[in-house]
Amino acid sequence: MMNSSVQRVLVTGAAGFLGSHLTDRLLDMGHEVTGVDSMITGSGENISHLRTHPKFKLITADLARGLPSELKGQTFDRIWHLASPASPVGYVKQQVITLKVNAITTIELLELAEKCRARIFVASTSECYGDPLEHPQKETYWGNVNSVGMRSMYDESKRFMEAAAMAYHRERGVDTRIVRIFNTYGPRLAVDDGRVVVAFIKQALQGEPLTVQGDGSQTRSLCYVDDEIRGFLLLMESPDYHLPVNIGNPDEVSVMQIAQEIRDLCGSKSVIRHAPLPPDDPRQRCPDITLAKKLLGWEPTVSRRDGLLRTIAYYRQKLGIPAAA
Repeated sequence: MMNSSVQRVLVTGAAGFLGSHLTDRLLDMGHEVTGVDSMITGSGENISHLRTHPKFKLITADLARGLPSELKGQTFDRIWHLASPASPVGYVKQQVITLKVNAITTIELLELAEKCRARIFVASTSECYGDPLEHPQKETYWGNVNSVGMRSMYDESKRFMEAAAMAYHRERGVDTRIVRIFNTYGPRLAVDDGRVVVAFIKQALQGEPLTVQGDGSQTRSLCYVDDEIRGFLLLMESPDYHLPVNIGNPDEVSVMQIAQEIRDLCGSKSVIRHAPLPPDDPRQRCPDITLAKKLLGWEPTVSRRDGLLRTIAYYRQKLGIPAAA
């Protein structure tokens, strides 16, 4: 059951894709939200509608340089740590920042949570499973990760994040929650984000070839953002559980099928073009959500078709492309 009392909340990455949607929901619930974002991969446009909201304050700061001075002396009931580049385009370009914000900033926020006696939620990732040898992936699977690969700055810093959260919980009693996020899509992903859904939508709407890496047989499991955020909120207010929980959609689909569905829903005549697979690209990615169902009573409810239609409508407007007659 959700906590109905008003909370003082800190959200890192508040101008990002997931952070901005989470901030909206927290404000809708009546909470007071302080957001922090460097705008390196976040966007002021994602939270522009909150500029005059009486319960929202934004601090623009690079957390890789330490917690901003504006947080000094503040106390919070809940801390949500979502700050980090979250796509290969972002974290390969910002490798050191990605390492710092998932490692050093996580430690600093855990220290703040300990001082405030706040509950802290850390956003980990299905990338912790690497290119998995177990399918679908349960939380108990240790993963198959290349620790020096082209994605390692993200994979390994998120694995460190989980280890840090558990250390602070076990040794110091910090009230932690850990989510492993699977492929999530929806409005507010950056147009140049690089992940398959927004890349295909942009290409299809502009009549460009859809670029499928490899033969397209690799799979993804797409969770619409509203379902993902609902899972976050349930996990944060869940009973006393501190180990990682998968939040994602077990409806597995090939990248080729995603491309074809998006092309059809956009009413596009784009051709499909193949490109080489990037290094360490996982062949399969699908969550086992048995734990989320049992612990939280959560499972996704938005169908892929409905989610894609909502997302396409957003980018059609954002890109200024009128609907087909």
